[in-house]
Amino acid sequence: MAYINYAQREIQLKVVYYGCGFCGKTTNLQAIHHALDPQQKSDLVSLATSGDRTLFFDFMSLKTPTLNNFTVRFQLYTVPGQQIYTSTRQLVLRGADGIVFVVDSGWDRMPENVESFQDLQENLLANNLSLAQIPYVIQYNKRDLPEAANIEYLEYAFNNRAIRAPSFEAVASRGDGVIETLNAIAKLLMVKYSKTSQAGMVPARAQ
Repeated sequence: MAYINYAQREIQLKVVYYGCGFCGKTTNLQAIHHALDPQQKSDLVSLATSGDRTLFFDFMSLKTPTLNNFTVRFQLYTVPGQQIYTSTRQLVLRGADGIVFVVDSGWDRMPENVESFQDLQENLLANNLSLAQIPYVIQYNKRDLPEAANIEYLEYAFNNRAIRAPSFEAVASRGDGVIETLNAIAKLLMVKYSKTSQAGMVPARAQ
């Protein structure tokens, strides 16, 4: 849930990158961090083990002037992909404002992708949320793999709801599609909170 700091005129929005192990979540944040102006970002924190490159989460914030007299600070997290860290993923999802679901395009990773997508929905439910309630986008990563699944199949498997989520092809290791994905989730959140502000809810909480 958005945190509004009226003293500093700042809105903090939390975006969680979700997906199976080694699908490219951490690589996305590394590419974003590399691309941003130093004045826009904090340090990128990564806690890694030999079993999974992200044991707990990566954290990064970037500030973007937007809305009326407010600055938005995006806090970007990833979750650990290994199944044994289910409780950690549920904890990281707590308070999320938006989600980027990262799919590994390799055919051999489809069972893990599907399991991760189901896990996401279960952990959202545990946080009293659903995909119908929270802005999210889908990234089909590793499109450079020779055995990459075709986009039509991926869209059918992960984006066949009545209202489709924005989806993007990416090769995060090269930075391809990474900023486009981030811009899409940021835009969805800006639209959501601009409407909230226009409805008078943000000023009302200043009291």
